[in-house]
Amino acid sequence: MGNEDGTRAIVTLTMNPALDITCDADVVRPTDKIRCSATRYDPGGGGINVARVARVLGAGARAVFLAGGPTGELVTALVRDAGVPLRRVEIAGSTRESFTVNERSTGEQFRFVLEGPTVTPAEQSRCLQALCAAADAAQFVVASGSLPPGVPPDWYQRVADLCADVGARLILDTSGGGLTHVKSGVFLLKPSLRELRECVGQELKTESSQVEAAQDLILRGVAQSVLVSLGADGALLVTASDSLRFAAIQVTAGSGVGAGDAMVAAITVGLTRGWSMAKSVRYGIAAGAAMVLTPGTATCNRTDVERFFEQTPADLSA
Repeated sequence: MGNEDGTRAIVTLTMNPALDITCDADVVRPTDKIRCSATRYDPGGGGINVARVARVLGAGARAVFLAGGPTGELVTALVRDAGVPLRRVEIAGSTRESFTVNERSTGEQFRFVLEGPTVTPAEQSRCLQALCAAADAAQFVVASGSLPPGVPPDWYQRVADLCADVGARLILDTSGGGLTHVKSGVFLLKPSLRELRECVGQELKTESSQVEAAQDLILRGVAQSVLVSLGADGALLVTASDSLRFAAIQVTAGSGVGAGDAMVAAITVGLTRGWSMAKSVRYGIAAGAAMVLTPGTATCNRTDVERFFEQTPADLSA
């Protein structure tokens, strides 16, 4: 199924997708057998999650991702079942799994994330070729998630260069070396506060220091704008000359898995509609809140997103 206007303005890239397995258990204890129930399987990885949510919100999004082995076959089938157009890049290694256990007795959540398969230089080259073909007519490329073993830390800089060549704007949501090795070409960078701290090597205990760190990245040409996600404290949008703080939407506690990806998806959808960055961020915050209401990494409900969006004032600054 396509989107409402028939275009595919968004292309997402997932270098290290996963089969997301979510289940419930009464109690999680060491050495005991943990009897699990209510098991669900979802295709995971940042870019895949973004594409799934974008489709729910009525936007066209094509997912480019690496996949291999039986797990990769299942992830591919689940992406297709979600109605998301895809371009799969075949790899020899088997796609990883991600395992989440919700402990009913405490409400705690335990997440186990595997490293992922080693990706060869030849497979990396095919991935760039696939991305170039998919992004040729796209408005935005969303690169989201970690880098698997074998992929060099400057990978997302290569993606930024490719986006510049094809005229697409890059939205980047990553961490670690994949973030610190990006030097230029990002339209919107979305680190968490922890990721921003790791990127700049500072504590960033105050909002003014967070703004200063983000503006330093902008002045160095890394990104045009930086959106720092602050979890329960909302988000901080920073440009070269200004900053705007957004309050979080309070919802009943649930699974936070995929909330950040939903936020990125809705922001990107808003931008494809010609909305301002601030209005798009408001939409993103609404989608992140709606995602908390869903089990595991199931996509959020569009009705919930629109309801939260309508309930938030145009000026969400705290």
